Formats: sequence, structure tokens, C-alpha cells
Amino acid sequence: MIKPIALTAGAIVAACLAGCAATPEQVAEQKAQTQREFAQTIGNRKPVRTEDCINPSLIEGPQIVGDKYVVYRESGRRYWVSEIDHCPALAPLNSLIVELHGSQLCRNDQFRVLEPGASIPSAYCRFNRFTAYERPDTAGE
Repeated sequence: MIKPIALTAGAIVAACLAGCAATPEQVAEQKAQTQREFAQTIGNRKPVRTEDCINPSLIEGPQIVGDKYVVYRESGRRYWVSEIDHCPALAPLNSLIVELHGSQLCRNDQFRVLEPGASIPSAYCRFNRFTAYERPDTAGE
């Protein structure tokens, strides 16, 4: 005979949260994976300068790398990277809905993230400054 188990609402919530919480090892592995993906995306490019704004008509993208980086490509030789402080929905294969105010894409411009198959985007997130990454042989062009 199977006996039913009575659980309080608090016990159910605690069990759900315990099952959803990432361990420190999982968090460290996720950070390491993001850094590996970022290094693979950037290749041998090095950071050369940081700008508050970039010209969206000269760039392709965005590409989301891990849960931290938004990468735009400029003519394939220069990459512009904004390291996002906190945007829980940021993940590869998601789409960005960017709100441009004016002719430049700038630090503090807002965007929302749309997951595949979803119809409601995330809460607003903000871009940080954009760092230019260039190959050593083209730096300074």
C-alpha cells in the first residue's frame, strides 16, 4: 500500500529552490565555458580601445556569447564587444530586440532578449561600453 505524503507549501517551495540552485562548481564551470566560447569567438584579436558608441550601419550581428557578451562584427576584421553586467535571459541562440535612440548604438542603450518560440521578451537590459578587438596585424587601422 502506498501512503500519501503531506507537504506544506513551504516545503514544496524549498524543495523546488533546492533543485534549481546551482552549486558553486556549476557556476564556476559555466563561467569557464563562457570564457572558452568568448576566446574561440574572438580568436587572436586583442582589445585595442573602448568606445561609448558604435555605428550600427557598419556592423553585423549581434552574436550572444555565453551569458555575458554581445559581439558585433565590423567588416570581419574588427569585433565590438559589450560585456553585459546582468541580464538573466542572455544566452546563445536567443535574439536581441535593441532600442536605438539616434544614429548610434551606445552604452546604456536598452535591449530585450527573446527566447526561441517565445512571444514575450525579457525585462530590459543595458549595453556597457564597447571594446574593439582587432587582429594584431590590423590594429590601428
